[in-house]
Amino acid sequence: MSGEIPGMDVSMLGALAEPNRMAIVEMLRHEPLTVGEIASRLEVSQPHASKHLKVLSNNGIVESKPEANRRYYKLRLEPFHALNYWVTSLQKDMERRFDSLDDYVQELQKNKNE
Repeated sequence: MSGEIPGMDVSMLGALAEPNRMAIVEMLRHEPLTVGEIASRLEVSQPHASKHLKVLSNNGIVESKPEANRRYYKLRLEPFHALNYWVTSLQKDMERRFDSLDDYVQELQKNKNE
């Protein structure tokens, strides 16, 4: 197996692993924000916030929209749909494995009691 997740670029997970970037994603869950608003809420410099936004943008997590003389950043839904699909499929697989394990344990107990 190649380690790829269907429909998702795994570099997205690396981008989300950094605490400030994850904090930005959490902020953008609620509303689009400018780099200045993000920097202020993170209590970092604007260039520092811009670097994080660039990583998030390069990984397809955020997009920017110019309005007047500002750029508003917002989350892109597609990568999160892909992540949700992967997590859901993983959960279903784990549930099947636990069900099989439960069946096996019950069979062992049945054979022990015979």
